[in-house]
Order: sequence, then structure tokens, then C-alpha cells
Amino acid sequence: MSLPPAVSFGTSGLRGLSEGFTRELVFAHVGGFLETACTGARSREVALGRDLRASSPQIAALVGGALGALGWTPINAGAVPTPALAAYALERGIPAIMVTGSHIPAAYNGLKFYRPDGELLKSDEEPIRTGARMLSEAVPEFDPFLPKEDPGAYQEYEKRYLTAFSQTALAGLKVAVFEHSSVGRDLLFHVLEALGASCTSVGRSEAFVAVDTEAVEPSAMAQIQAALATGEFDAVVSMDGDGDRPLLVDAKGNQISGDVLGALTARFLGAKSVVTPLTSTSALEQSTWFGTVRRTRIGSPYVVEEMAGQGRDGTVGFEANGGFLLEGDFALAHGRLKRLPTRDALLPIIAVLTEAVARDLPIGDLVAELPVRVMRADRLKDVKPDDARKLVEDLAQSSTLRASFDPSLATPDTIDTTDGTRLITARGDIVHFRRSGNAPELRCYVETGSAESTQTMLSTMIARLTTHLNAKGLQ
Repeated sequence: MSLPPAVSFGTSGLRGLSEGFTRELVFAHVGGFLETACTGARSREVALGRDLRASSPQIAALVGGALGALGWTPINAGAVPTPALAAYALERGIPAIMVTGSHIPAAYNGLKFYRPDGELLKSDEEPIRTGARMLSEAVPEFDPFLPKEDPGAYQEYEKRYLTAFSQTALAGLKVAVFEHSSVGRDLLFHVLEALGASCTSVGRSEAFVAVDTEAVEPSAMAQIQAALATGEFDAVVSMDGDGDRPLLVDAKGNQISGDVLGALTARFLGAKSVVTPLTSTSALEQSTWFGTVRRTRIGSPYVVEEMAGQGRDGTVGFEANGGFLLEGDFALAHGRLKRLPTRDALLPIIAVLTEAVARDLPIGDLVAELPVRVMRADRLKDVKPDDARKLVEDLAQSSTLRASFDPSLATPDTIDTTDGTRLITARGDIVHFRRSGNAPELRCYVETGSAESTQTMLSTMIARLTTHLNAKGLQ
């Protein structure tokens, strides 16, 4: 089937304007997913969850109806964080479908699919598309349907952390929970309090608010800074819309980037091997905290596949957005965390706060134990994919072209083409050009040893890209 312009199939499923999730589209893609990626399911049950968008209950009911028409039984987990739903399904060896648009605007939504053994792989995508095209030719009549809510996924996810960490792990800590409209807001609040923290709700919204934890809107950050300005809190914590990306701001108002949260969490766990995309901080290697650091293309499916290749003993993964993945079980001082190879926001928040309390240190002091590396990113919009691809390839091949961007790039120490063109200069600066995988955009990432030099280099790179594209008549 041809997807409506408002909906596209990406890394973990469908995403687009909510009105694009019609009965026909939902049936075809749910069926394509079940028929091609779920042959190893232990039963004909499917865990079904949703976020707090206004459109999510209606779309979830369409999914429930489609499951029944396809001969499967929905387990209605209700409004739960994505990692809670994934953990529940993984424990039972059944598929899961999460109705969520994550951090994108309220008018949008999506379906995120989980195989019985975890996240979708890149190799699953085309078979699902093919299956959906075939099923779309004969969509049966069915009514939207949701059975009574089963609280099991919520309860088991909460128990996961209350049994792994001490009830005094966060004792004495005062935390503001920026709740906004995250589906994980109540659970985050309750878990932190159960572990000994004193929590205060800030910024709760009954209407859906899109909060991107990697690029927090000024209005949302103003609420966070206002809470910190009272001097009452050691930190402000939050999650994105579906609860798989963390947000942590320290008492001084500094947001801790997701890859730094990942590094601190991996050290807290005693991880031996870290898997992370190219865009995560190079402080990982410079810290020498880990036996191996494996770099992947950008996207959680690539992290999942690489983690599996590293084995389950001491292997973790995370992305620059802070979502943390466990390839194996980890024993902690108080209990045990079971394997969960999908993005999780709750673990990095608890781990970093726990270490701060245990060592009686401000969060900023923990961050300062990493080598100082500062990464910033920017993008050019409305660049045709083929034009962006060619420019990125030319930058890998032509020293003359690289020199026109900056002399230090002419003969870099390293040229990495794993995902775009990533250049590491003789002084250790990193400039990474890549074409967006889901938008007509050309992206640039710069990392150096200071905020000032990073911003200067990034501004220069964006200016050079613009000049080059204009000269070629491509923008």
C-alpha cells in the first residue's frame, strides 16, 4: 500500500499526523508486523500501550480491533512508558505495540513495534512494508476495541527499580519532577519518593506538550529554571512523552547531556563494554572507564544489533539522547536489574542521583570526572537527499573540498564513513557531516574541548555548507 503523505515508516514503526492512522493503515501494518517479525511469539497475545496524546486512545482502540481481526488478543496496558511495555512483553516472549509520537508535536502520533525478543531490527522493516502492502488489498470490517486495562506492565516496571535499589538510595535528596505530559510522570515521581527522595511536581500539563529532551523549548526550560531559582532542589528530572529519554538538570541549572548521563550510568553499573552511536561524546574513550567502546550508526536498531554481537556479560548501550539499554542482567548492591535492550529513561536518572547521594557530591562534580568534551549540532533544511548524500561523500574523498571548509580538515587523522563523513583532526576536534535519514536535511555535529571553540567551529561549518550549496545552485 502507498502510505498517506502524513505518515511514514521509520526506525521503529509508523509516525505522522494522527488523522493518517486510519482503520486500513493500522490493520495492514499491524498485520505486516505480526506476520513477518513475530513468528517466535510464545502466545497469540500482544501487549498494547499508549502515551497521553489526545489521539492515542482512539488509535489504540483501532490497534486492538485490528489485533482481534487478525486472530491475536490485545493486553491493554493503558498509559505506560514505552520501556515498561517493552519489559513486560520481553518477559513473556510476546510482541508489543506502543501508540506514541514520542517527543514530536501533539498533532502527530505513531506506532512503535516490538518483536517478542525485543526491538525491531533494520532487516525487519522491508518485510513489514511488503506484508502491509499485501494485507491492504483486503481489509476486513472490524470495530475498534480495547479490553479492560491490565496494570501489570506499570506495576512490574515500578517493581524493577524498587527491588534493585535500596529504599534509602536517594535519602536526603530534594528533587523537582518536571511532569509536563510525559506518560511516565507519575511513575517517575513515585519511584524516586519510594527510594527516599523528597519530590515536588512542577510543570504538570493535562494537554499534551511536546518536550524534546535534547532540545528543550525555552518555555519548558523557563519552568525548570524557575524551580531551581527557589534554591530548594538538588536537581530537576523529567522524561520525554513516552518515557524512554531522560532529562536531568543539576542544581546550578546545567542540563546534563544524554551521552554524559549514559557514561555515568555505565560506570555506575560497572559495564565492561559500551555501544553507542558516533554522535556520543568522545570522552567515553578518553575516560578509559570501559574495556571497549563500540561506535555505530545513529539509531537504536544499530545499537541493539551491535550489543548482541558483544554478548550479554557487562554490555550496555545508550544514545546521545540518554536512552539506556541493557544487553544483559546487572547485579547491584541491593538487587538485580534484568536485561532490557531498549531505550529506558528511568535507569540513568536513578543511577546518577544514587551515585551523587552515595558519594555526597553535587551532580556537576560527577560530570567533571569525565574529560571535558563539548558537542553541538545544527542542520540545514530543505536539502534534497541526493544532493546531501553527494556532498557528504565528496567531503570524505576530497582534501581540497575539506580545506575550503577549514584547513584542519584537509588531512585529518581519521575519516570515518560509518554514517556520513566523520573527521577527527590532529588536535582531536571532531566534525561530522551526515544526511538525515528521515527528513530533507543536512546535519553537522562538532565536538571540541570547549563550548566556545565548538560553537565557533559549528557556525563556520554551517556557513561553509550554505556557501557551497548556494554556489552549486542546490539551495
